[in-house]
Amino acid sequence: GAVFWGWDGAGPEPSYALVDGEPEPDPRAQLEPDKEGGWRVVSERVMVVISRHGAVEVRTPGGVVLRRDLPPRWWEPVGGGTARWLQRTEVAADARFFGLGGRACGPRLADGTYRLWNTDPGGAFGPDDDPLYITMPVQLVVADAGTHLVFHDNAWDGRVTLREGEEGAGSGHDRAGSCELRMEGGPLRCWVVVGTPARVLQAWTALTGAPALPPSWALGAQHARWGFGSAEEVRRVVAGYRDRGLPLAAVHLDIDHYDAHQVFTVDDERFPELPKLADELGRDGVRMVSIVDPAVKSEPGNAVYDAGSARDAFVRDARGRLVRGVVWPGESVYPDFTSPKVRAWWGGLYEERLAQGFAGFWHDMNEPVSFAAFGDMSLPRSARHALEGRGGDHREAHNVYGLCMARAGYEGLRALRPGERPFLFSRSGWAGMQ
Repeated sequence: GAVFWGWDGAGPEPSYALVDGEPEPDPRAQLEPDKEGGWRVVSERVMVVISRHGAVEVRTPGGVVLRRDLPPRWWEPVGGGTARWLQRTEVAADARFFGLGGRACGPRLADGTYRLWNTDPGGAFGPDDDPLYITMPVQLVVADAGTHLVFHDNAWDGRVTLREGEEGAGSGHDRAGSCELRMEGGPLRCWVVVGTPARVLQAWTALTGAPALPPSWALGAQHARWGFGSAEEVRRVVAGYRDRGLPLAAVHLDIDHYDAHQVFTVDDERFPELPKLADELGRDGVRMVSIVDPAVKSEPGNAVYDAGSARDAFVRDARGRLVRGVVWPGESVYPDFTSPKVRAWWGGLYEERLAQGFAGFWHDMNEPVSFAAFGDMSLPRSARHALEGRGGDHREAHNVYGLCMARAGYEGLRALRPGERPFLFSRSGWAGMQ
């Protein structure tokens, strides 16, 4: 029930979302000429009709149209710049849209334009503020005729404009719903999965991976806040739960437990003998969870900075200079998590956290964020990234930065504690982060 197509020779790979690479094609699918001069692909669960002009229709096996993608447009700005894609799609008049990552609205997406650019809203957000921390070019489209999921496997900045249709109340004058996708670059490639909602989600996890099972304790009540200024404050709060007979499985320590906000450090004055605190809490069934930020203080003598510099692990600009932003510890550099070698190095750093007694991890500020003005609150778009050896700039790497950081932490924890399920969650991410 899954269909892939790509324009201008774009294939399913390379992809940050597909868990096992490109799946095997269905040998039972049949290619037939269409009476309008195009072609149709007929299979057990879905039919695809390609017009001679380049429109792609996805239909049920019985021939009911679920979506019609018009031929895309590609243009390059006058005077140079990034080429862009524009794709317009029609769906059923009764179709309703869900998805696109984390949005400041209800689960059903209202008519409007949604940006695909992971963004820290700066401390607070309200209804309809857009975009937020996690964006994904994934939509679930539900209509009476059937459900389908569409995934445009392109991590570049983009915008999706949705408009629900209108049913003509029996008059026969239904207005189709529509979706317009604009991407700032990269390939135009599309996955569509058809079926019942349960079957659609099953196929989606087959493509991008089933959710990782957390440890059982992570399903319990957790206490997270800014302002655990000392070990004594942690003890006071945990005792308050115990005295009131309230369940508590974990407490989260924010960056105020770090030494001057530097990742993989501890303020030994305010949090002395942190492993003993972890043991003490553990006797009451309470685990400690540590925040982990990607930004590393740019200062010789900082152990993580020195080790990363020796490995050339940090993002550079087009002239080869380190990209320096400003985050909580001050002037900082950023690991390039799109490099397998950097992910392996970073994953090993969690050994320090485990030795401090932490049982879980919370990734923060990983859109990534810089308080310095680079056009927006992130890295400059000209910053260079490995992108698994292909090479490219931050326009392509930005949305998958948090996803790749999560992969680094998860794989590192699996290697360090192979007998335990990691508990790791992330403020930012992309398709496949589950």
